[in-house]
Amino acid sequence: MSAVAGLRWWIVGASSGLGRALALEMARAGAEVIASARSADALAALAGEDARISPLPLDVTDPRSVAEAAARIGAPDGVIYAAGAYEPMRAQDWRLGVAEAVAEVNFIGALTVLSHVVPGMAERGAGRVVLIGSLAGFRGLPGAIGYGASKAALMHLAENLRADLAGSGVTVQQVNPGFIRTRLTARNDFHMPQIMTPEEAARRTLAAIRSGRFSTSFPAPFAWLFTLGRFAPLPLFHALFGGGAKASGRADRKEKKG
Repeated sequence: MSAVAGLRWWIVGASSGLGRALALEMARAGAEVIASARSADALAALAGEDARISPLPLDVTDPRSVAEAAARIGAPDGVIYAAGAYEPMRAQDWRLGVAEAVAEVNFIGALTVLSHVVPGMAERGAGRVVLIGSLAGFRGLPGAIGYGASKAALMHLAENLRADLAGSGVTVQQVNPGFIRTRLTARNDFHMPQIMTPEEAARRTLAAIRSGRFSTSFPAPFAWLFTLGRFAPLPLFHALFGGGAKASGRADRKEKKG
């Protein structure tokens, strides 16, 4: 049976970036796509590009908004949670409310959406759940307060779902991309290895969905650094990513002393 063509997919977080590109990619592959996000205008523009895309605005941080959207959809064949928030922030620069807002979108919103979808899939014994994690979710990284932990929680949730739904007929998958060129990553002031366009990331994500694998991380070889890095001593892993930040901190301290 096809994983895409002829099926109804609900993509949450479809107004921009990977979610938007994925909505178009899946529609072109023959899926009926319900595209959700906060921006009604962005969703309307997206729907204007392909008749198989239907816009359904919602706010994942508002339980009532999610419940109303879920009631309108009914029972989708698949759901992709691609909603994401990102704000680069170090512990030294912690700002009240920023990490909470990021976690609300990246993780709590997923719980809210899935609470309206997963029980029905389990009862029917059919369906697909795809969660968009991140390479940043594998281990703690510098400057990722809020983002890294929320993606790690989402990826852990995928493992919970897989354990519970094994043999039920419901397929659970997680897709963990690296850097994607979006308005969010534009905030970064560091080099982003193997950064992808949203379209390239969408093609890889669709291939991962079709493969049926539980977990897919890309792009290689950058992804190998994170997947294998889970087994490396944490100081060594941090040395690969945090050396520049530590050196910068030492320079700042020297300046202040001078």
